Amino acid sequence: MLSTFRAHAVTLIFPHQLFRQHPAVSAGRSVILIEELLYFNQYNFIKQKLVLHRASMKFYQSYLEQKHTVNYIEATDENCDVRKLIPALAKVGVTEIHYVEVSDYLLERRISKAAQKYGIKVIKYQSPNFLSTLSDVDDYFNEKNRYFMTDFYKWQRKLRGILMEGGNQPVGGKWSFDEDNRQKIPKGTSIPRVTFPAENKFVTEAKDYVTKNYSTNYGSTTVQANVQKGFFPVTFEEAEQWLEQFFEERFMHFGVYEDAMVSKENFLFHGTLTPMLNIGLLNPHQIIDRALETAAKHTIPINSLEGFIRQIMGWREYIHIVYMREGSKQRTKNYWGFTRKIPISFWKGTTGIVPVDTVIQKILNVGYCHHIERLMVMGNFMLLCEFDPDDVYKWFMEMFVDAYDWVMVPNTYGMTQFSDGGIMMTKPYISSSNYIMKMSDYKKGDWQLTWDALFWRFMHVHRDVMGANKRLSMLLRTYDNMPKEKQHLLMKTANDFLQQLEEVYEKAV
Repeated sequence: MLSTFRAHAVTLIFPHQLFRQHPAVSAGRSVILIEELLYFNQYNFIKQKLVLHRASMKFYQSYLEQKHTVNYIEATDENCDVRKLIPALAKVGVTEIHYVEVSDYLLERRISKAAQKYGIKVIKYQSPNFLSTLSDVDDYFNEKNRYFMTDFYKWQRKLRGILMEGGNQPVGGKWSFDEDNRQKIPKGTSIPRVTFPAENKFVTEAKDYVTKNYSTNYGSTTVQANVQKGFFPVTFEEAEQWLEQFFEERFMHFGVYEDAMVSKENFLFHGTLTPMLNIGLLNPHQIIDRALETAAKHTIPINSLEGFIRQIMGWREYIHIVYMREGSKQRTKNYWGFTRKIPISFWKGTTGIVPVDTVIQKILNVGYCHHIERLMVMGNFMLLCEFDPDDVYKWFMEMFVDAYDWVMVPNTYGMTQFSDGGIMMTKPYISSSNYIMKMSDYKKGDWQLTWDALFWRFMHVHRDVMGANKRLSMLLRTYDNMPKEKQHLLMKTANDFLQQLEEVYEKAV
């Protein structure tokens, strides 16, 4: 392909940059749309993610080709690696590369080093996938001693005038209605069925492509959510219809059931927007505008509206900014010193812990589970198992359709595993089985004995850290007041399970 390439300037577009108005695309400048190595082959990505990328990229190629010349590089081409593509471009006379900020440390470094080495000028554009840039927030964070999402979120609300009234006051008199968003879903609640788009030619082709080239990866080329089968949106129109479906059918109850879990349900009242948002088919400005418009036309409870805005404007932006400022530091820290490897049972859903296995099966079927299942089931349990944080990061990167480096570095090293030592969070997110039971419909069982034993073992072994937090120190006193026989049984149960994990890992190696 490149041997016939004739252009001094090109636009590079990566799999997560499929913007309707792409800042780096310009009339008369050739486009290279690339299935870059890091997005297709760096890890054994779940099949649903690969189908999503392939199908959405082939759609985007057809979209761009209405006005532009597009060169498409597949993941099977050696030039899918930018370290090989850039010298190949230099060889055919390219002197200028235009691209949108990638929010990916390794990809950015590879582009920069190769371009410098081969004398190619790079012109970088701001990504429309985020509300804030680094320069927008540098002054704010440079004045702070540490990172607090709540403070950042309040600042963003004031700055953008969103959900504000009477000057600088939050709508409803509170910045957060999170305490209203912690209800379990009652039995008999009607949960809306998500309608998947009709399968288009891009999805059909992508399924064949992934089956041919990635047959041994986990997951499936379809999304199987309960009795429903289909696939995520892969075009602008499909993504917008998916967004509207959420606002019409699930937004009303999003807030109150935001943290709830149901063992046999996938989406509940969540938007499930990140598969499309994180690749550019949707953008945060569009989502926030439509949320506010919907709330203005319909009686949407303030806890649903505010809770949703907080996810997009608060958490998502906060995670991205922390990654850009601290990601390299986070990913190289191992605060706890954990080195235990994750056994194959965590890819197959055969751990013996019912909520963990159930969530893993959901992920294998869909490539997705909602944020509480990620944080309080998978992340929580993995921390209690004292897994190597690099392994946890890799697991999350492989298993989710919406996983990218900027998402998973802060969420893994900072939030779920606390392996950065508290750069962005004040305490580890761990719990006993009580939290799972409180927020879900999981049945009581032997799994609770193991989970609770791991919890109390973690509290005891790491009491120096746990005791420094007021709430957690109260739990330590509960453990210390237990009879010695019970403490001994808890330690034995936990250690036996951890030993079993190591044996399962060793057998598979």
